[in-house]
Amino acid sequence: MDQLLLSGFLALALLGLLASGVWVAFALMASGWLAIELFTDRPVGQVLASSVWGASAEWALAALPLFIWMGEILFRSKLSGDLFAGLAPWMARLPGRLLHSNILACGIFAAVSGSSAATAATIGKMALPELQRRGYHERMTIGTLAGSATLGLLIPPSIILIVYGVAIEESIARLFIAGVVPGLMLMGLFMLFVGAWSLLNPDKVPPPDASYTWGQRLAALQKLGPVVALILGVIGSIYFGIASPTDAAAVGVALALLLSWSSGTLTRASFKASLLGAVRTSCMIAFILAGAAFLTTAMGFTGLPRDLAAWIGEMQLSPYALLAALTVFFILLGCFLDGISVVVLTTAVILPMVEAAGIDRIWFGIYLVLVVEMSQITPPVGFNLFVIQGLTGRNILQVARAALPFFALMLVAVVLLVAFPGLATWLPEQMLAR
Repeated sequence: MDQLLLSGFLALALLGLLASGVWVAFALMASGWLAIELFTDRPVGQVLASSVWGASAEWALAALPLFIWMGEILFRSKLSGDLFAGLAPWMARLPGRLLHSNILACGIFAAVSGSSAATAATIGKMALPELQRRGYHERMTIGTLAGSATLGLLIPPSIILIVYGVAIEESIARLFIAGVVPGLMLMGLFMLFVGAWSLLNPDKVPPPDASYTWGQRLAALQKLGPVVALILGVIGSIYFGIASPTDAAAVGVALALLLSWSSGTLTRASFKASLLGAVRTSCMIAFILAGAAFLTTAMGFTGLPRDLAAWIGEMQLSPYALLAALTVFFILLGCFLDGISVVVLTTAVILPMVEAAGIDRIWFGIYLVLVVEMSQITPPVGFNLFVIQGLTGRNILQVARAALPFFALMLVAVVLLVAFPGLATWLPEQMLAR
């Protein structure tokens, strides 16, 4: 009962602060301060200083501003326009047309960055202005970006899968391979939904720019060449061992600058504007990360995540009932913590009960990432919502409303994963057989 009251109090405090217009980072820090001051005997100042410093000094976070800068460079070059010009002939006959470009671009970039926030920021910088200029429905444009950006957590290289693999001492390579099919399945579900929505709402989708021949479609592929070369360059630097996933972000920036220069759009003004834009967006994200890290630490000191996980374990549930309870638990926990924090705080407690129920550890890792993906687009601490809010200027509830259908599609993906566990286990088993 005490933990229930604590969780309810913190939820109301955070929602009240956000509703009052307080900056997100300050709201997170204030909620953490209240949790420590009222429910623990820890020194608030020391906890705040150590958690904020720890969140700011993570080397893995160095990739985030670099990938954001890469997106800013592409946004100010003609490459972003070329991306959509190259996709337009191929999407012209699909219901929804260029709305699918958000999904495809996020899926491709997720395979580069491994970060949900970096995917949302980079693709959003390129896609949102272009789709708005062409007259696409704003809510669906935002929704496809918010939902598809979560693919950065699932499609390898995934930062959160690395954290999970280290926590349970499991092969990260097998986890990466296990995420491929579920990631493609999720992209397929998103595209099917966009197609169905477009057929039901033809007035909300602009007419096709033109009727294209196969020759024009093939010619349009040339415009995709530079962007594809950029993506392949970043991915290749990772998979051929030339650069780590973090270092590959610098490779991406260098290639983006080279491509922008070769296209004649790199000027002193555009370089300065892209750099300042990246600084602004990165500072916003870093400030929110610092607040989330403090709230995460505060939650850890109160013992709420561990106690809730232990309470679920004491219920002696069947595997399906356990997964249903864990789904609700992780979604609720994700409303207040970032995805990596959810994994770090709960894995040690939950994994023994998962193994006791006979659930495969690799499969559970993919299930966990899917559920954490859902929490990335749930208020009040859905991190993708904050990133897109900063890009669009819309309030958090408007962005959350746009993302709601994609939250439901992720729930469908979880059900499919439970019903057909081979979606996550077949490819790793094939790798192990070799």
